[in-house]
Amino acid sequence: VVWDTVQVNDQTIELTYLAKDGEEGFPGNLNVKMIYSLTDDNSFDIEYQATTDKPTIINLTNHSYFKLSGEGDPSINDHILVMKASQYLPTDDTAIPYGSPELVKGTPFDFTTPHIIGERIEEDFEQLHFGKGYDHTMVLDKQEGILALAVECYSPKTGIQMSISTTEPGVQIYTGNWMTGNFEGKHGHRYPARAAVCFETQHFPDSINKPSYTSVVLRPGEVFKSKTTHAFSVK
Repeated sequence: VVWDTVQVNDQTIELTYLAKDGEEGFPGNLNVKMIYSLTDDNSFDIEYQATTDKPTIINLTNHSYFKLSGEGDPSINDHILVMKASQYLPTDDTAIPYGSPELVKGTPFDFTTPHIIGERIEEDFEQLHFGKGYDHTMVLDKQEGILALAVECYSPKTGIQMSISTTEPGVQIYTGNWMTGNFEGKHGHRYPARAAVCFETQHFPDSINKPSYTSVVLRPGEVFKSKTTHAFSVK
């Protein structure tokens, strides 16, 4: 959809959208506002706000793809990754979490210490088979609503590091497993599988059907708020 946009200042834009009652099957007129900011300390910040006039489901995120080695580089398998998550959500073969979190310790999902993304991505592990790689929610070791560090990703080729902080309880890592190279980017570069990585800060998928997960229901009179920051530096 096309959002309405206002430039607040030289470094900030505000985007708004009204999802009308019944759009995509969801109840309520949902007013959404996002604020994109570029800061003086090399951070890209996203703030989300939303209100509704009927109880509805909300789980907003950003699905940008990142490759810290630069435009046209063929793979993120060499990126070094740390995620502040000692648990993850296993899925069924449709990529929907089926229940309780499991410990990452002893699995290819353990990024509590630095590991190269491609180091274990081809291991004979059922959860990797389902998604042809990583496509899972990591349960962050932090309190929901508190802005705290969640992800550090680093390219040894360029020295660029991205540090992501969020108020959300989880982050979905997706390693571009289904990319085919059919998309043409800048200067004719094509992007095959695992040519980029997403870190989607969010509530847990299928929360509406999992009472043990944090609620994703927004009610009239409430304001949904969330913030995620992407800080860039060179090591």
